[in-house]
Amino acid sequence: MMKKFVQTLICMMLPLWSLQAMEFEAYAMPRTQVVPITNSVNGGQYELLVKLPEDYGKDSKHRYPVVYFTDAVWQLDLLSAATTFLMDDVILVGISWQKDMPKVDGQTTAPYASRFRDYTVTPSTDKARQAKYHFGQAEKHLAFIREDVIKRVDSLYRTKPDQRAYFGYSLGGQFGLYALVTQPDTFNHYILGSPALGGSVEYLSELLSKQKQLNANVFISYGDQEASLQIHVDRLLAKLNTHSQSKLFLTHEVMEGDHSQAVPMTVARGVSWLSNL
Repeated sequence: MMKKFVQTLICMMLPLWSLQAMEFEAYAMPRTQVVPITNSVNGGQYELLVKLPEDYGKDSKHRYPVVYFTDAVWQLDLLSAATTFLMDDVILVGISWQKDMPKVDGQTTAPYASRFRDYTVTPSTDKARQAKYHFGQAEKHLAFIREDVIKRVDSLYRTKPDQRAYFGYSLGGQFGLYALVTQPDTFNHYILGSPALGGSVEYLSELLSKQKQLNANVFISYGDQEASLQIHVDRLLAKLNTHSQSKLFLTHEVMEGDHSQAVPMTVARGVSWLSNL
């Protein structure tokens, strides 16, 4: 009796095992292109994940605003969904992490390792971490975006150069603040979610004090459970609000949740803010 039961069970499971063994076609996001690009500053290989509006091919003369964002593979799905419903007349350009990062101690680094180097403005005080990740090279990454990324996108697609926005979250938010206080004309609009500032507030404040003109629309947010991050962001917000020659239009919102939970709401609220400018 038991033997017959086992045989019957095996026969029932065979279709499931066969299904698991099959290889299905991978799904690709519609109207999304992968554009390889070389960083002329450090020689690294990157990719741009470019999603075009649904009507992009209908009118060859129509031009579109562009939303650039870092941490491309983490943010593309959320930004695609938000802009589809709130701002469908926009080109999305996600900037990948460096694809050909060198090995460390003979071991392959994490796919996102370059973000610690590219998005941060100051070196780490931890010598071991600094040796591994090379923090504090936001200046070079901003040069890459200004000289390579934006020019490549403008040459390939029908963009509106006077309507560029940036979205960055966490370290990407720190990078966005660096761009804002050093070369604010890189983008017209900045959406900065939970900027992971840490020990960089004083340095960013110093850079801000040297900036004669700030002319941009800025949305900054953090989660209501991010107490330590809130302290750093609020300090920099106070500096931005009192900048003497500022034409800064600043919106500050607090989302529900911690650093991870605040992400989807930041995207939705940020894109909604951008669509109403």
